[in-house]
Amino acid sequence: MEGTKVVMDKKRLEYYKKKLVTRREELMKTIARTQEEGRQADEDPTVDLADKAANSYTKEFLFGMTNTDRTILNMIDAALKRIQKDDYGVCANCQEEMQQKRLEAVPWAKHCIACQEKMEQGLL
Repeated sequence: MEGTKVVMDKKRLEYYKKKLVTRREELMKTIARTQEEGRQADEDPTVDLADKAANSYTKEFLFGMTNTDRTILNMIDAALKRIQKDDYGVCANCQEEMQQKRLEAVPWAKHCIACQEKMEQGLL
């Protein structure tokens, strides 16, 4: 079995690809909507000082959200590239096939749970 590449069957691959594309579209809409809300908050001429402070806080919060959304968006794009290259569903570190439960919960996952934990502890 040495050097044999683990390739996910086409049906499962299509399933995950659909999941990723759907999530990607949702994120794109959320990011666009958030940016629009931020712009509208800036352009409202009736806003007094207290509201400006509240708007500023809201914008910070929305900005934080879009940063997280963008991060996930980048991970989704990377996962879609892995699907194209037949590398999807294999841990980027240990090269083991990822558990279906893991991909079900986080379809853009790049590492298996064990390697992800090591990475979060700074051991990878």
